Amino acid sequence: MRKIEIVEYNPSWPTAFQELAQVYAAALGEWLIGIEHVGSTAVPGLAAKPVIDIDLVIQDQAVLPVLVAPLAALGYQHLGNRGVKEREAFKQLDENAPYTTPKRTWPAHHLYVCLAAGAGLTNHLSLRNYLRTHPEQAQAYAALKRDLARRFPYASEQYVEGKTTFIGNIIGNG
Repeated sequence: MRKIEIVEYNPSWPTAFQELAQVYAAALGEWLIGIEHVGSTAVPGLAAKPVIDIDLVIQDQAVLPVLVAPLAALGYQHLGNRGVKEREAFKQLDENAPYTTPKRTWPAHHLYVCLAAGAGLTNHLSLRNYLRTHPEQAQAYAALKRDLARRFPYASEQYVEGKTTFIGNIIGNG
């Protein structure tokens, strides 16, 4: 099990996201209506786990089965919705995924396929946009994440659960 680490904001995260987005757009563009950088790495100045969260946005749930094979060819394993409706998770199989020519190493990232009108995307965008415009809340969130990582360094379920109330209050589900 990997240790949960919170690091200071890295200004290279948006560039890494843009490079990844270009690969997805080239490989899947005809099926996507958007590609969003979400999560803490998408909030300038916010301390985060050094893992970029990416939402590939589709208009219709019927597109999802079409994307599974091309994403597998790029080096991703479909994990299902992991308890979040209208959002499907894909695991980066190794540091070279997405597979490109020439081969390269990519930063760690989480990849999701989200329905445009779905709660998964809406929640991701609501949290990101709120934290981008409320720096004091972003810093409170960073402090919470650091505390949770210190208390639960190898317990991702407790780490995630510890953030639930804070996030719910921001996105209106708390």
